[in-house]
Amino acid sequence: MMNKDWQELTKLSGGEPLIIEKIRLISKDITIEGSFELPPLAKLTMEDQVFIAAFVRCHGSIKEMEGLFGVSYPSIKNRLNRIGEKLDFVNINLSSPNTEILSRLERGEISAKEALELLRESKKN
Repeated sequence: MMNKDWQELTKLSGGEPLIIEKIRLISKDITIEGSFELPPLAKLTMEDQVFIAAFVRCHGSIKEMEGLFGVSYPSIKNRLNRIGEKLDFVNINLSSPNTEILSRLERGEISAKEALELLRESKKN
């Protein structure tokens, strides 16, 4: 399916779950029939797919995303969190003290020196 076809399919389904029942491999002239779910990323809205593609192209840089989309750090983080909640095929526990320290550093709340000191302290405990 072409990108435009996916957009139409997304509009038509209105975000409701759907099942693909027939797939054709064009280069092999082979048709497979069955019951296939869309991959998790394909279930996202087209806007969210574009957002994730941009995030990957920016190598995960929220700062670059801020400039690209013209929105603030919290807006980017909130959207990433919202999209992440829809992608339950990967469960990651990000609630560690180190993650919070690095997030504070990324937001500019603490300096690199302070972050290193906090990381060293957390390693001792």
